[in-house]
Amino acid sequence: MTRSYADFIANFSADTINDGFMGDLDDGLNVCEEICDRHCGDNRVSVRHEGVDGRVTELTYEQLRDMSARFAAFLTAQGIGRGDRVAALLPRSPALIVVLLGTLRVGGVYQPLFTAFGPSAIEYRVGQSGAKLIVSDAENWSKLDGVADCPPLMFVGDGDAPAHPAAAHRYDDAMASPAEFTPVRVGPNEPMLQMFTSGTTGKSKGVSVPVRALVSFDVYMRDVMGVRADDVYWNIADPGWAYGLYYALVGPMLIGVTTHFNQAGFTVDNTFSFLERHGITNLAGAPTAYRMLMAATDELAKYPGIRVERASSAGEPLNPEIVTWMADALGAVIRDQYGQTETAMFVCNYHAVDHQLRDASMGYALPGHRAVALNDDFEEVGVGETGQLAVDRDASPLLIFQGYDGGRTNPYHGKYYLTGDMVIAHGDGSFSYTGRDDDIIASAGYRIGPADVESALIEHPSVIESGVVGKPDEKRGHIVKAYVVLKPGINDTDALAEELQQHVRNRLSTHAFPREVTFVDELPKTPSGKIQRFILRERAASE
Repeated sequence: MTRSYADFIANFSADTINDGFMGDLDDGLNVCEEICDRHCGDNRVSVRHEGVDGRVTELTYEQLRDMSARFAAFLTAQGIGRGDRVAALLPRSPALIVVLLGTLRVGGVYQPLFTAFGPSAIEYRVGQSGAKLIVSDAENWSKLDGVADCPPLMFVGDGDAPAHPAAAHRYDDAMASPAEFTPVRVGPNEPMLQMFTSGTTGKSKGVSVPVRALVSFDVYMRDVMGVRADDVYWNIADPGWAYGLYYALVGPMLIGVTTHFNQAGFTVDNTFSFLERHGITNLAGAPTAYRMLMAATDELAKYPGIRVERASSAGEPLNPEIVTWMADALGAVIRDQYGQTETAMFVCNYHAVDHQLRDASMGYALPGHRAVALNDDFEEVGVGETGQLAVDRDASPLLIFQGYDGGRTNPYHGKYYLTGDMVIAHGDGSFSYTGRDDDIIASAGYRIGPADVESALIEHPSVIESGVVGKPDEKRGHIVKAYVVLKPGINDTDALAEELQQHVRNRLSTHAFPREVTFVDELPKTPSGKIQRFILRERAASE
């Protein structure tokens, strides 16, 4: 029998979670110990990985403990330790997991690099973080050729690393290190993950995720997602981003369940087949994935063995049609949840807690968080009113966000952390999403900062300036749309539009390139010269 939300909040204690740790949040703990070592002893499978060739590899917690100890010993020999950043530009592979765990074992900070990133995005992130090492494979190695001031590299694969001035190490050599390493325990506010979040003005902002985030990760996995010991769990999200790293790797390992990795790219057939083949019962992903599956309902008859019971959705609002389809077509209950890279998931519809459900609602706050909606005067709004979602920091002891690295941007107003998202307050602690208060583009579950795309476009010799916005799209939620002003004498041809798209793919990322390019004579601007993206958004919507 599930608890009511009121009882859940009233009786919640973070001490209960802390008491289960090998270490202690006050006296120090090691994240690798908590998400790996403490689950050793019964040869339990930690990760079930399926490669692009269909070959399945199972790694137990004991195996990952030993492999992470080897990698930790290697890092220590290189002088990399507590607080140092180690970056991985790797697909969903066993090596990525070992790099994560080994880095955490030495008290270091793991930095994901999305495999669709180009040299510019990689260079900026490792430069800002001061990464001491980048681990990559043959498929992604060439992207590092264009990274200036590249830190030392480690190659994952057979044979020697391809030529690169910074290449110095091989993963296989690191795995030959002794399988003994005493974990380094660190304090609750020390970082464990180095993230970057998309911004609307300027470059992406660094976010250091503290060790104490393990408490909210635990609550999300058990109480929100309702992951049980007998569940077969799969989070589709890529671990190069927050939702995938937090809840496809760290979260499930934290509570000792088996997580699934599918290295093949997302397709409807592959996803349906994977669900059936592995008997997935608890699923997580972005609405885009669910929309694509829903559009292929006719294909379901090929996969009668699918038995998903519970599903979670994050990254953008969940369409009510998907809720109905999941129930009718798959017999599954799906819940919508909300979070950010900065905060992790903190306003949610729960699977393991009873509460009122509303169509298109993002749900109720996680314990240890006081979520509110603020009007333009930063006053908390009344029932049924719209305002900007914010977190009352004075009443939110489990809020993990500690400010952007370097303090370059102030996301606060007094005691409130401002999310930039607009919501309707229902008066009972729940909220419904209405839109962004800034220009972040939510496309296929990714959050894309227009400034990053604009910066990449301006690097092209034919471009004077550009304005980038999200254009509504039935499948992806939004697509990236670019309005481009060319230099005098340059012809606005279809070939040039395709060249600009490819340029952004190469320099920035294959997920953030503009799927539509429109050439214009000028961009709408304020008297101070700032691009008025809201005008471009209105134009894109009308198209």
